[in-house]
Amino acid sequence: MMIGWPLLLEADPTDRVDPPFLFLALLPLVLAVVLAEVSEGGMDARVLAVLGVLSAVNAVLRGVSAGTAGLELVFFLLILGGRVFGPGFGFVLGCTSLFASALMTAGVGPWLPFQMLVAGWVGMGAGLLPRRVTGRGEVAMLVAYGVLAAYAYGMLMNLWGWPFVLGIQVPGHDSTELSYDPGAPLGENLHRFLIYTLLTSTGGWDTGRALTNALAIALLGPAVLTTLRRAARRARVERVERREPVSPD
Repeated sequence: MMIGWPLLLEADPTDRVDPPFLFLALLPLVLAVVLAEVSEGGMDARVLAVLGVLSAVNAVLRGVSAGTAGLELVFFLLILGGRVFGPGFGFVLGCTSLFASALMTAGVGPWLPFQMLVAGWVGMGAGLLPRRVTGRGEVAMLVAYGVLAAYAYGMLMNLWGWPFVLGIQVPGHDSTELSYDPGAPLGENLHRFLIYTLLTSTGGWDTGRALTNALAIALLGPAVLTTLRRAARRARVERVERREPVSPD
């Protein structure tokens, strides 16, 4: 609802339209709940350490790539981390990675909660992919997912910012044919939004992000997956050993 409010809101042309910024305050609560659920499910100190390391690496990678023309290196590691450690870990990694990178690059703004939430969905989706796929098939699946996730990320980020970029149609004020109209039907606003996305990001930023994800996962994916799975096995073994009861003898 926080991201898709332009398509959900129904208002008369004379009504004042305010974005639901109240939803932004709920994101820290959502993150806290997810962290609690993941910890309750058995996230031990080693997995938390991996989460911290991957968040820091993603923050550095995002600062290096700077998102120029959509060349963002943060998503391929996010996808691989979610694939190995599961959807809960992937969601938290997406949120913490974008938050840490925003602090490093002075990218804190009203867009940050949306970026954290959508990046969390990208990591969560990677953790929900079929587990039975292995080997080259797994890498190919992750490459395809990285491409789709790149376009989905761009579209969802456009959705929240669309009314701010092109403005809101108000009687007596200048606007464009693609501006958000709070009094228009859902189909009309969706049509305007899709054309806006195609013209502004699909062929540029989103395609650059998709190509970066595909190349990074194809080239570095096998090695990174092996490293992360070795860390995951050690963390699970330690947790099982710690939970075994000690004999009184």
